[in-house]
Amino acid sequence: MIDYINGVLVDIETQYVVLETQGIGYQVYCPNPYRFQRQLDTQIKIYTYQHVREDLIRLFGFETKSERALFEKLLNVSGIGPKGALAILASGQPEHVVRAIEEEDEALLVKFPGVGKKTARQIILDLKGKLDDFVPSLLTDSNSLMESTRGGGPSKNEELEEALEALRALGYVERELKKVRPTLEEEQLETDAYIKKALQLMLKI
Repeated sequence: MIDYINGVLVDIETQYVVLETQGIGYQVYCPNPYRFQRQLDTQIKIYTYQHVREDLIRLFGFETKSERALFEKLLNVSGIGPKGALAILASGQPEHVVRAIEEEDEALLVKFPGVGKKTARQIILDLKGKLDDFVPSLLTDSNSLMESTRGGGPSKNEELEEALEALRALGYVERELKKVRPTLEEEQLETDAYIKKALQLMLKI
């Protein structure tokens, strides 16, 4: 298994990023590739999970070990494959996903793409009580990432447009984005923060 790739981020697509190391470009599928937008053309480390099927070998990538571990836990739930697990991680902050499971918050879980009531109940049945160690580490990882992304960058409008484009890639339609855009425009945030804020607002719609 490939534990991580340390390479130059050379491309970002709607579903994956491309990391180049020693002349090889690795296609790595991520929960939200656009979160790496500000690191384009720089060297980064992505923790990976290698998924093997009879007809497919695919690498999935994550910013932190904790996020990868949660992805693996979700794969153990009956009815959830890699695509579904990625959608859940892309649509909500990992620590919120963990809390929803521990608190049996089905109403929150069913808001994630591809998760119906039956799947939400299955997630809770399979994972509740098995994620106690995740919340502290996820909160630590989240704080570290916020610190690492502070500083100069694109203008507010560019950050917002990047966030909206990422949300479109996740399957959100213009009708949903129009409802939250006025609120987002009132704040001056970085791309990741805009995405998180938008997701929080849409979960309340």
